[in-house]
Parts: sequence; structure tokens; C-alpha cells
Amino acid sequence: MYDVTALGELLIDFTPNGTSGNGRSLFEQNPGGAPANVLVALSKLNKQTAFIGKVGNDQFGHYLKKVMVDHKVDTSGLVISQDVNTTLAFVHIDEDGDRSFSFYRKPGADMTLDSKEIDKSVIKNSRIFHFGSLSMTHEPAASATLDSAKYAMENGIIVSYDPNLRLPLWSSPEDAKNMIIKGLPYADVLKISEEEFQFITGYTDLVKGTDYLCKEYGISLVFVTRGKQGCFYRIKNFTGSKEGIKVAAVDTTGAGDAFLGGVLYKILEAGVRPSELKIEEVKEMAAFANRVAAASTTKKGGIPSMPFLSEIEELLNKKMS
Repeated sequence: MYDVTALGELLIDFTPNGTSGNGRSLFEQNPGGAPANVLVALSKLNKQTAFIGKVGNDQFGHYLKKVMVDHKVDTSGLVISQDVNTTLAFVHIDEDGDRSFSFYRKPGADMTLDSKEIDKSVIKNSRIFHFGSLSMTHEPAASATLDSAKYAMENGIIVSYDPNLRLPLWSSPEDAKNMIIKGLPYADVLKISEEEFQFITGYTDLVKGTDYLCKEYGISLVFVTRGKQGCFYRIKNFTGSKEGIKVAAVDTTGAGDAFLGGVLYKILEAGVRPSELKIEEVKEMAAFANRVAAASTTKKGGIPSMPFLSEIEELLNKKMS
């Protein structure tokens, strides 16, 4: 039995790492991909995880598989493509540690994952199934993603969804919005950034917008991440917010994934469905997820920045002292 299985992209993040003697930018090879980041965050918190996705039969693909294995993520659902290369992303970081991306994915192996390549028993033997929207930008991966989410829902698996908007990967903003919305009816848990929230719902008011999401799509638990400002959350008719934790941010890549890892960890620890959570549990969940996210920003990269429980506790102790 797996605690969490995630489906989606596993790729290389080339992260800025200073300049050469000639003053040219240097990039460090880091493993990444939002669903993979979430799994590693959970694995470092001692949860059993499994990944479903596709990489190329190249040095990057084999490196990524090794990274996942080294982090104790089950890779039996990872397909090696003989025809398409592993997706690459170059990360650009501004002076505040915020990042933007340039993707080399025309196509990338993750886009070619087919429903026929997915072992549904991995999903069925999971407590939580997680997916994002980047695997829905192109076929056949889009159908594979939505089919898997539907299968998880029909089999009573808790479903987690992160829209993770990256507009350059879509043919148009309209296409992005239409496809992202298709994932919402399957979600028990939704983690969404403030920018994504406004893009999808058209609301700027977090109370009204999250009420719409829950009522329109039957979502039990919504977290809106707000960067340095922390997060906003809704469960049923209760809403609240939790301030962020100030740290010396080096790289925010994967911070939202770390946050979601913290949320799913607390749901697993509670041992109930999201709709059955108590308000106090959700408040603690928000505080814990903020700490996980903050700890992740003190290191470079996505997967490499995911913190261990001891690092999260250390951050809490510093905050309290």
C-alpha cells in the first residue's frame, strides 16, 4: 500500500549557479517536476510514495530515475521512452528568489505518456492520488491524466490536484483554463496559488472564490498559497489564513510542492478524508505546510530542497525562540 501516488512530469531544472571566469551564466542540473517534488517531500517525511510518468532513454532520464529511487520513491510506474527525450527546464531567478521558466519540451517524454502504459493497480493501492495540470497540456498525456484521476475517484482514493499554471506550455490562455477546469471535479484537495486562483475563477475575493470552487466542483479542502504572505484556506464554510515564515530565500522553486507535501502529510496523519477534518486540524495543517515550504526555499532546486522533518522542526524552534 502506498501513502501517495503522483502522476505527471519528471524533468531537469537547470538552476542558475553563478558565472564562469568569462562572466557567462552557469547552470546546475537539478531534478524537478511538480508531482515528483511532492512525492520526495512526502518521502522525506517517511511516507510511502510511487511515481507514474515518462522520461527519455537518455542521460537525464536515467539520472532522474536514480534520484527518485535514491529518495525511496517507487518507480515501477516510470516509463522510459525510446523515441522522445527527457523534458528540460531552465530556471531564471530574480533578486527576491522568485523564478520563471523556459521549457525545452517539443515534445518532451512526459507529454507522451499513454493510458495503456499506466498500471492502475498502483493507483488503487494508494491512500492519495495526486496530479497537476502540466501533464494535460498535450495528448496522449492529458487523457491519461484525467482517466487516472477519474479512476482514483471512482475507487474511493483521496484525490489531490495542483493546477500549477505555466502559460508558455499551453497553446493559449483559454486552452489552459478549459483544461485545468476539467481536473477540478475529481479533486478532494486543491492547492492553488493566488495567481492561479484568479486566472481560473475570475475572483479576487478569496472567500467568495473558494466558496465557488467548493460548491461548483465538490472540493472539500482548498489552500490558496500566497508566497511570503503564507496561505488562505477553506474547509466547508470555514475560512482562515496563516502568515508565512520569514527566511533567507535562496530559490523558491518547488516551494508550492513542498507546501502541498506538508498538507498531504497531515491528511495522512489524521487518517480521515479531507471532508472529515476538524477545523483545528486544518489550522495546524496550514501552519505545518507553511514551515515545509519556507524550509524548502533555503536551498536551490526542486527535489534537492525538500526538507526532512528535523529541518522543519529546527525552523519551528528558531521561530519560537
